[in-house]
Amino acid sequence: MLTAIVPASSANIGSGFDSFGVALSLYNRYQVVGLLPPDTYEVEVVGEGGRSLAKPEDNLLIRSFRATLAKFDIPPVGLKLKSYNAIPLSRGLGSSASAIVGGVMLANAVGVLSLQREKLLSLMVELEGHPDNVVPCCIGGFVISAWDGKEVKYVKLPAFEEKIKVVVAVPDVTVDTKMAREVLPKSVSLQDAVFNLSRAALLAASWVTGKLENLPWAMEDKLHQPYRAKLFPGGEEILDRVKSVPGCLGAAISGSGPSVLAFVKGNPTRTAKEMCSVFTERGIRSRFFVLDVDQEGARIKGVKPAAAEEGSRCRIIV
Repeated sequence: MLTAIVPASSANIGSGFDSFGVALSLYNRYQVVGLLPPDTYEVEVVGEGGRSLAKPEDNLLIRSFRATLAKFDIPPVGLKLKSYNAIPLSRGLGSSASAIVGGVMLANAVGVLSLQREKLLSLMVELEGHPDNVVPCCIGGFVISAWDGKEVKYVKLPAFEEKIKVVVAVPDVTVDTKMAREVLPKSVSLQDAVFNLSRAALLAASWVTGKLENLPWAMEDKLHQPYRAKLFPGGEEILDRVKSVPGCLGAAISGSGPSVLAFVKGNPTRTAKEMCSVFTERGIRSRFFVLDVDQEGARIKGVKPAAAEEGSRCRIIV
């Protein structure tokens, strides 16, 4: 069995709109249990997503797998796949990036391309459209990245020497990614641009040097969070509430929301409870994860399965 283990990711970290992202220790596992004739797929989905991933043409992993084979002129092949999904969908935790990265890496393995994952990043970003989820999802860690439409440039920042946890509160609502992009202003003032530029630079420098005390200030933002916070209940209040909790090093909307992320030093329980209490006060159910920064990124384990000898109908098991 060939398995792609792919982490969740959080993008737009505070002041780092469309450029800062972090990989998290929450994983989807995409297991190839057999190869089938071309354009034939059997997909069993366990966990998050279920029926919304039922059709192969709507499944980003299948689409990315096929696109990669075509990109490198590899003869098409079908898959018998088990997808074990722990990353919530449409919650700002990089489920789409996980599927894209997993599909590209499985195609690299099945097609025996033997390319290093870093060599596949440009294709992954092209399929996703933005680098801030895909790059940390692929290589792990806290990453700053830029994309010019053809090439992706990135820097993976070193891990903190001090142990920190990442608390993610996930409310039982969704935010449409297209809507989250449409609510952003087409232009911003010079004052707001300088505000974010200074804080993004401070966030990167503070992460590298371990200046944890700067994070609450460095993660402030005026480009996207004030607008996206209006898209889900409690969004306008939760960042301020959480920052005041002892041990919280800063909080941000995860991706385009509605999940909210906080870096925590020490016991994460109080921060997690405070985050979820904001949603509870708005009548919204929520859950939370206490995670680490995943430093390894996506990886492949196992051996390539044998190809199928006979055709099979497309079958989806949910």
